[in-house]
Amino acid sequence: MKGRAHPGLNTFLPAKQKTHFSFVVFHSSFVIEPRQGYSKTAPQSITIALMKVGARGKKLFPKLLLLLFGIIAGALIAEVALRVLGYSYPEFYQLDYSRGYTLRPGMEGWYRKEGDSYVRINSDGLRDREHSKNKPLDTIRIAVLGDSYPEALQVTQEQAFWAVMEKQLQDCGSFGGKKVEVLNFGVSGYGTAQELITLRKQVWQYSPNIVLLAVTTNNDISDNSLALKKTGEVPYFVYRDGALVLDDSFRTSRAFRLRQSFLNRFGRWLKDHSRVVQALNEGHHGLKILLGSWRDRLKKSPPPPAQTQPAAGIPRTEEPGIDNQIYLEPINQAWSDAWNVTAGIVKAMAAEVKNHGASFVVVTLSNPPQVFPNEDFRREFLKRIGAGDIFYPDNRIKALSEQAVIPVINLAPDLQKYADQRNAFLHGVGANIGNGHWNALGHRVAGELLAGKLCEQMGSLKPKT
Repeated sequence: MKGRAHPGLNTFLPAKQKTHFSFVVFHSSFVIEPRQGYSKTAPQSITIALMKVGARGKKLFPKLLLLLFGIIAGALIAEVALRVLGYSYPEFYQLDYSRGYTLRPGMEGWYRKEGDSYVRINSDGLRDREHSKNKPLDTIRIAVLGDSYPEALQVTQEQAFWAVMEKQLQDCGSFGGKKVEVLNFGVSGYGTAQELITLRKQVWQYSPNIVLLAVTTNNDISDNSLALKKTGEVPYFVYRDGALVLDDSFRTSRAFRLRQSFLNRFGRWLKDHSRVVQALNEGHHGLKILLGSWRDRLKKSPPPPAQTQPAAGIPRTEEPGIDNQIYLEPINQAWSDAWNVTAGIVKAMAAEVKNHGASFVVVTLSNPPQVFPNEDFRREFLKRIGAGDIFYPDNRIKALSEQAVIPVINLAPDLQKYADQRNAFLHGVGANIGNGHWNALGHRVAGELLAGKLCEQMGSLKPKT
């Protein structure tokens, strides 16, 4: 029985382009029947074409299966080979609703992006050994807050400056013969905002006697500003109506919610369990860095913004990058706000530590240009960016701390003296010597210096025991 043509097929086509076929319905199936006036060979041509496609598909299907089998077999062989070779690039971080991300409790594996060390994260998410929440009576505890410098993935745990400092402080008579235990709460990429939240969420569980805030001046101040850090996936503190308040709107951001999706969770699971996926991920990361480096070389320096002013009397030969702008007086409102917020967070942290009956110390670390063992290099560096004082950020942190009656230690000047006297590089390893994070020597010298200065200051600190 001939059925009606489907009403929607011809509705939106011009008259000359309307289909040449109508439907013939038999129960629940249909066939195509040519309309009157058109060739009956059209359905036969379509049938022949479909048969040809089907025949090609039948020949192609085994080839696709063979290709898929080859890919799977190759991946399995590569997986075994990478495991035998000890290749490992695990994901050390996880999402966190208060700080954006934290270290993953119990995660361990090799870190080889800068240096070479086997990293273990303890059960509470610290790059440290296990510590009891209950502080022993015969112990002075020092909690270290900071970013990638105390996290210290570039060196072994025993080489980290806080571990060196702990060992050195055992001989400090100012602690009244008590054992000194240092706990490391450092996490890469943290600004002072996330460190204050860490103090509130995690540090007080361990009842520290001293809280030491380790400040990495080349990025900690800019990390406290959304305008400078340019990521909406972490919390910030901002001033509203003269009060310092927490902005945790990152929780509702599209990027943060996307990272919680099933696909992202599955991708993290694959990375945890597959060395091949880890290798592909690292290859992709390395390619991005390489392409970015090439783009930077090809890109001409843009003209300086109107609000940017070089230090008085010092000509600038290039526009400083975001990290190097820390050596200048605030060049725009974003930098002024970042410094003001940083000062507010440090004062808030000091007040909270005092309320808990503990002592608070601020310590500024060092940046590669500050301790590069060549005075001519440092002078040329300052000239290029139009700065006058390579210790400008350290001195500014010292001034705001002293104004708030907060003990402060600046390590960079002493580290520079050590580097110059011994022609020693304290930052970087291998081909990247002189750049990047502290190497093992940098950590050792910093730890020894810090231990000595803390021991000297113990009389004024008088930590609660």
